[in-house]
Amino acid sequence: MSESTTPVSPVVLEAWFDLQCPDCFKALDDVRALREKYGERLDVQLRHFPLPKHKHAYAAAQAAEEAFAQGKGWEYAETLLARTEELGDRGEPVLLDVARELGLDAEEFDTALIDGRHLLTVDADEAEGKAVKVTGTPTYVIGGERLDGGQSQDGLRARIEEIADGLLT
Repeated sequence: MSESTTPVSPVVLEAWFDLQCPDCFKALDDVRALREKYGERLDVQLRHFPLPKHKHAYAAAQAAEEAFAQGKGWEYAETLLARTEELGDRGEPVLLDVARELGLDAEEFDTALIDGRHLLTVDADEAEGKAVKVTGTPTYVIGGERLDGGQSQDGLRARIEEIADGLLT
């Protein structure tokens, strides 16, 4: 099989997460493994689906968008997901603590949460999630197929790999 000179567009994996969701934290192991296996051939995109039961998830989604604007979106999301319990207990100060720990501009985070500059992005994700029938988190969409990890994540990574392999050949 010869190497093609045309670069292959990466396969997009949409990861619908609630950043206060412990199941989404567990799902990071799969996300990391998929990134390691596929590298640049798989574009893992964080999509926001804050659940009503998590009162700080909506602000967390906005904060993550500010982190993307400052160049450390996934790093911020992963760090925050490791602290879902603390976020539930302490609320928005945790969002700024994580920003500071990662060397981001915490004042800009605070301003972004106040001025709502990322509200439209989060609202658009939420609306699109509802349109593609996301009901819980984590949920993945790849190759037009929705995979719900809200109940169980068993076998999800294998199914994502199966779809990605099919799309990459």
